[in-house]
Amino acid sequence: MTTFAIYAGAALAEIAGCFAFWAWLKLDRPVWWLVPGMVALAAFAWLLTLVESPAAGRAFAAYGGVYIVASLTWMALVEKIPPDRYDLAGAALCLAGAAFIIAAPR
Repeated sequence: MTTFAIYAGAALAEIAGCFAFWAWLKLDRPVWWLVPGMVALAAFAWLLTLVESPAAGRAFAAYGGVYIVASLTWMALVEKIPPDRYDLAGAALCLAGAAFIIAAPR
C-alpha cells in the first residue's frame, strides 16, 4: 500500500469518526452513531501505523497536510460548503509541506 493511499484512507476514517461525534453532539443524532465513529477512529489509528517511517511524529506531521485537504473535500461534498480561495491556497501549502516532510531523503 502506498503512503498516499494509507493517508487517504486514514483521513476518511478520521473525518468519518469525528463527524459521528459531531453529529451526535451538534446535530442531535442518536448515541449509537458513536459506535461506527469509534470503529472509524480505531481504523484511522491502525492505518497510520502502516506508514513507513522511523518516527511516528514525522508520519503524523506529514499526514496533517493530507487531513487538511480531506477535511475541505468533506466540507464541499458532505456539508455542501465550497472551499474559498484561502482554503484552497492554505491546503496547497500544507500538502506541499507534507510532501516535503515525507519524501525528504534521510
